[in-house]
Amino acid sequence: MGHGRSLLFPIGFTLFLLAVDAAITMGLVSSMVSFLHHNGRGPFAVAPPGGSLFLLAGEPANLVTDHGHTTNAAGGTALVLVGLGGSIALWLEKRERKKWDRSSPAFHLWTLIVFLSWLLTMVALIYTFVETDKTGGQAINLGVARANRPPTKYPDGRWTPENWYASVLNLPLASENQRRIIEGNLTIMRAWRWNLVALFILGFALLALVALEQLRMRRSAQSVRFNHVKEVSGRRDFR
Repeated sequence: MGHGRSLLFPIGFTLFLLAVDAAITMGLVSSMVSFLHHNGRGPFAVAPPGGSLFLLAGEPANLVTDHGHTTNAAGGTALVLVGLGGSIALWLEKRERKKWDRSSPAFHLWTLIVFLSWLLTMVALIYTFVETDKTGGQAINLGVARANRPPTKYPDGRWTPENWYASVLNLPLASENQRRIIEGNLTIMRAWRWNLVALFILGFALLALVALEQLRMRRSAQSVRFNHVKEVSGRRDFR
């Protein structure tokens, strides 16, 4: 059933890149979660100039993490359902074409999964950047922080982990080791946020290739049916 060149190879290559990027996304988010449960809990010693040292709880009272869960879900869907499921779907598709010269039902189902996964990635991308922008531009008030020492958490504002720890780094921390740990993990938080852009682009590229292949196969099937009808009509006219 040939109607133009098959796109299964570029689909497989793009699928591989998407799966790798999805695994990176999940790894970066998991690293942030691990930090929040361990070193990120603090407390952090703050030594303001001209003032006495005090402790700040590692997390604020209003820490926003839903965008991280959404990103993890998008990465997991892209890795498992699209990546692993896609490998199986492509194998079945090649076998179906070789044996029956037609497209497999699994490939059609997987096409829908690719579309839904891309939508989830788009939601995660928009949600993450909007939430980061909405909670950005804040600063930790030293007076409020001093008045709310651990186990009490900093009460003002809503914070994403990225914005909170960026603000913590603007404080005169007493421990350089804590500062280095926060800086390293802040880089990871920014990395997975921007990596969502790559995941979105790769997901769209895969969706476009799969849609084009579906269109190619449909046109090919229509062409075969048309030629068959034409051949049958020709035989009748000959008789």
